[in-house]
Amino acid sequence: MTTALPPDLARLDDEVGRLLADSVPAGRLGVAFSGGVDSGLLLALAVRHLGAARVVAVIGVSPSLAADELTAARAVAAAIGAPVVEVATHEGDNPLYRANGPDRCFHCKDELFTRISDEVAGVHGLTAVAYGENADDARRPDRPGSRAATNHAVLRPLADAGLSKTDVRALARALGLPNADKPAAPCLASRIPHFSQVDPEKLRQVESAEREVRALGFPDCRVRHHGEVARIELPEGEIARAMEHDTRIALQQAGIQAGFRFVAVDVAGIQSGAFTLPLVEVTNG
Repeated sequence: MTTALPPDLARLDDEVGRLLADSVPAGRLGVAFSGGVDSGLLLALAVRHLGAARVVAVIGVSPSLAADELTAARAVAAAIGAPVVEVATHEGDNPLYRANGPDRCFHCKDELFTRISDEVAGVHGLTAVAYGENADDARRPDRPGSRAATNHAVLRPLADAGLSKTDVRALARALGLPNADKPAAPCLASRIPHFSQVDPEKLRQVESAEREVRALGFPDCRVRHHGEVARIELPEGEIARAMEHDTRIALQQAGIQAGFRFVAVDVAGIQSGAFTLPLVEVTNG
């Protein structure tokens, strides 16, 4: 890609390119790729600076990844021009992951990075692996997956170059990435309250309900799993529309068809890190 960028974005692009060139002087880079805007931008910048022949998008596939998200990720990688390797991950076999403590993401990312090392790196000639942590994520206390990245020496060029979430979206738009405005879509397991066990049936219920909620015109949504209750989170500006009679009935049916008994819309709106932030220690500096 040779897209000309505004000076402020060109500076960030150059810094990420320098970090990639220094970290991957030879061989190929594996990008842990979910299809979201962070990993999408990282993949695009890797292709831009290293060339498509030296980059592989690695998608971890498991019941915690919605089928729609997998399809979308494949399409984004194709638009960027990066080859894709899909690797089956088995975090659900780990009792510590299933227990769903605040460190669940650590066990998930540890499984992904282990699979990449064991099953992908040698076959595809990877000399380094990177993932899409940005500078805002790096400052949050509810991101235990970053510890797994550190343990596996996984690169984080966006964070190291100082790109905030706003920077990521602005640069993605400037490069014309198809997922530049894609809402955040954490894994399905993040919808289950901590210490409530993660299992394939709960993940299936969440995936089914969210698919129907999106089909009703709410692309940015969460369906939190509270046993018999589906708690739907929507952007604050969408809550009034959700309460219109026909829409409210359709949302109720979406939850019931997914296997829930009761359906609620949370008046607080979408809450990133809603389950994890109250359980972790917030530190400054």
